[in-house]
Amino acid sequence: MKNPIETERLLLRQLQMSDVDGMFELESNPNVHLYVGNKPITDIDQSRAYIEFVNQQYKDFGTGRWAVILKETNEFIGWSGIKFITHEINNHQNFYEIGYRFIEKHWGKGYATEAGKAFIDHAFNEMKVDAVYAYADEGNTNSRKILEKLGLQFVNSFEYEGERELWYEIKNPNV
Repeated sequence: MKNPIETERLLLRQLQMSDVDGMFELESNPNVHLYVGNKPITDIDQSRAYIEFVNQQYKDFGTGRWAVILKETNEFIGWSGIKFITHEINNHQNFYEIGYRFIEKHWGKGYATEAGKAFIDHAFNEMKVDAVYAYADEGNTNSRKILEKLGLQFVNSFEYEGERELWYEIKNPNV
């Protein structure tokens, strides 16, 4: 796995236990969880467990969410990346999904789009996947705009875990 990936402003790398404080700041914020189940974490041990879980995904599937580091300050500002989903969502199973989540003070600065473009490129040119999928809560206009900026196309809406979600996909143009 190519690691790290650099963009103009960001360093994208595998999550490390040293990211635990930033991860806790991110995942404990109720605003961050507004459209992703409304279940912010309450204890830093949950951040440690999540980092361990993602590190196991790297071993099992060769991919997972990565830390997004702001090069200018070397600060953890969130996570993004390509995750392999094994359970069924919207009649899809065993697929690659792009996702992102950022500490609130870093919203609206284009970091999700910048990281996302790098990960789409990585998925198609390094991992050689056929397609990348994503879904966003129907009410999460900002996340949906990011997916569209990344080139993902709306496919359909569906119900998932009691919420109305919108399904997106982008096909690898090289396949």
